[in-house]
Amino acid sequence: MINITVLINYWDLYFEGIRNTIAASLLALAGSFALGTLVAVMRIAPVRPLNWAGAAYVEFFRNIPLLLVVYSFYFGLPALGIVPNEFISGTLGLMVYTSAYIAEAIRAGILSVPGGQTEAARSSGLTYTQTMRYVVLPQAIKIVIPPICNQFLNLVKNSSILGVIAGLDLMYFGDLVNAETYDTVSTYAFVAIFYLFLTIPLSFASRALERRLARSG
Repeated sequence: MINITVLINYWDLYFEGIRNTIAASLLALAGSFALGTLVAVMRIAPVRPLNWAGAAYVEFFRNIPLLLVVYSFYFGLPALGIVPNEFISGTLGLMVYTSAYIAEAIRAGILSVPGGQTEAARSSGLTYTQTMRYVVLPQAIKIVIPPICNQFLNLVKNSSILGVIAGLDLMYFGDLVNAETYDTVSTYAFVAIFYLFLTIPLSFASRALERRLARSG
């Protein structure tokens, strides 16, 4: 049985965890979208070293565990003389890891834009950067909004990794509650419920947006 008094007595800790989970997710989403877009453009740029760098970035971060990425910021940055707090270290790791997946989604969107539009833009006098910024990327991003929304859902769930490094997220405060109550079932049942409250509305919003984009062509 789930003990409701766990939620009542420790609501302040759960609320703090929810707030920090939302903050980490939003910061990581914004950062991973910007970084992923840059990497995607590098992967299709007409400069081979940029292609190699973009491909190496994607393959590296997509093929190692998220925990190792977070550890690289948590333990690696202090070794370089930079000492961020646990929340920032975890958020940076989450951002870099997610950006590799977003880069692939945006790259697929760029490749789906007809090549004639790029040729027309270049022939009208636009530079390659201007062509990507004003012609190709707006169309590509619209195409890949649904998969990016799915990545955001994954990002919210993956934010639980911050709990491993005391990143003040929902999972971390769940661990604190469990350490005080020893009621493991109730503690983590409420953690799961709060994650569902965060992700289910996002899932429905993603589906609604996908249907709207499909109707608008």
